[in-house]
Amino acid sequence: MRVLDKGFVELIDHMGSDLSVVNGARISMGKRKEVFDEKDAGLINYLAEHDHTSPFRIPHVVLHIKAPIFVMRQWMRYKIGSDFNEISGRYVEFEPEYYVPEVFRSQSKDLKQGSDGVVKEGNDWCAKLIYTNHCKNAFQNYEELIEYGVCKEQARMVLPLALYTEVYWTASLQAVAHFLVQRLDPHAQWEIREYAKAVKELILPLYPNSLNALLESK
Repeated sequence: MRVLDKGFVELIDHMGSDLSVVNGARISMGKRKEVFDEKDAGLINYLAEHDHTSPFRIPHVVLHIKAPIFVMRQWMRYKIGSDFNEISGRYVEFEPEYYVPEVFRSQSKDLKQGSDGVVKEGNDWCAKLIYTNHCKNAFQNYEELIEYGVCKEQARMVLPLALYTEVYWTASLQAVAHFLVQRLDPHAQWEIREYAKAVKELILPLYPNSLNALLESK
């Protein structure tokens, strides 16, 4: 699923289903179901509403993500119940792929870290020029350092946070839901919200009852 100008989220693998969550809960009574029914949907809602979260840690997904570094650094804060494997700039020479926003947002007066609206008319093209020139110059410097024999692990230090990186994210369903609750929120940065929307669209068909229950319980 394409995200931003050059990014994507791809489902690589998954384990379990809504029935896995139900059986994870019912094992405490020595029971197991073979077919999911409406009664099981009610049990899932009960588990989510009362924070009985361990059954939601049984299903897992593996996602391949291509995102700007500044997005992934926010994403990687979600360490509980998940793990990340990232492409390494020590071994791979990066391609000149960096995120260029369609619009440049203005700073919010109420939220020191947030944005609100767009920059003043006439300033947008100047902002884009400064932004793209910096990224192009950074990549040129990176390539020149490598040509001069500098190792990739040092040359990469000049690259911008807009650089695209690639990651495999392995996460439990509970971890995915926690990420979505926080990063679908309107206060989250717009770019990572776009990735959260893509994650939800990919994962929801796999665990429709469980994921909805976790999201609606918060």
